[in-house]
Amino acid sequence: MQITTNERFTNWKEYTLANNQGMQVSFLNYGGIITEMLVPDSDRKFENVVLGFEDYQDYAVNPAYFGAIIGRVAGRVKEGSFTLEGEHYELEKNDGNHHLHGGSNGLHQVVWDAIPFEEETSIGVKLTHTVKDGEGGYPGEVHITVTYRLNNDNQFSITYDAIANQDTPISLTNHSYFNLTGNPKNTIANHSVQIDSKKFLGLDEELIPTGDFPDVAGTAFDFKLPRLLQDGMEGSHLQNILAGNGYDHYFLFNVKKQPPIYVQETASGRTLSITTNQPGVVLYTGNGLSSQMKLRGNVAAAPHSGVCFETQGPPASLHDTGLPSIIVPKYVPYQKQTTFTFGTIKS
Repeated sequence: MQITTNERFTNWKEYTLANNQGMQVSFLNYGGIITEMLVPDSDRKFENVVLGFEDYQDYAVNPAYFGAIIGRVAGRVKEGSFTLEGEHYELEKNDGNHHLHGGSNGLHQVVWDAIPFEEETSIGVKLTHTVKDGEGGYPGEVHITVTYRLNNDNQFSITYDAIANQDTPISLTNHSYFNLTGNPKNTIANHSVQIDSKKFLGLDEELIPTGDFPDVAGTAFDFKLPRLLQDGMEGSHLQNILAGNGYDHYFLFNVKKQPPIYVQETASGRTLSITTNQPGVVLYTGNGLSSQMKLRGNVAAAPHSGVCFETQGPPASLHDTGLPSIIVPKYVPYQKQTTFTFGTIKS
């Protein structure tokens, strides 16, 4: 296993983790952005299975949040505000009347301090950053460490550690778009997905949770058994239409089953198992991707070029006490991990 480093801009470095099986994961210290994942198909052909820009300078803006660390709160905060212990906090409204993904200067815009490391069974890089009290409107200074780690079992894990000096909301995730075909010219329509969830959060026209938790039974949101993503992309369910013909919804895990997420793409034979200690996941099928975004290989992005599995706590809990809370008490460690295991369909 080895770690290599490339200079991209004056203060941007790209790290590449390579294991003994040939799998590689590349990412920037800027935004922790994962730029490439090379994994084998059933014929041992290695291809990139995440979306990334052709021109690295496009990551400076990155409107689709390709591959980035998201926080201090991932997702949308209704009306860009919340109340905590009697104090009202106003956040930046960077998504209409709402707050999205930590604001325009969230963690996806940070140049992280990076320290590579080698362990007996894995290699990786620790990314650290301290968010100041009041940044984005949030209370408390928060010290954050995000660890990217790769082992020889083709497992890539992301560990999130944080500690704050005030009670504050924290919900971190990664915003990689997966396309297991290995070719972004293909859509993710034929990706078969299982999610161990009985309920999802319903959305309004502004993609803000309504407070309703519809049952998935009998709908295109039922992923308890394998379901093609095209069912929601081409379906007539009002929730799929509101999301822009696809999914942009939070699914609450049933907790007991591991892995709670399993993805399979038959043409390539690639599989992806996702395990996590987060309470749920936002399934986003890239409904808003635009042809103005030029992907690796000089391919124009398009709706449904990739799918995100944003394991996270629900930001809607800031307004709905019936959901798992994302409030982290001061000096109590926030510790979350998500592991992506790549394989191939067994014959």
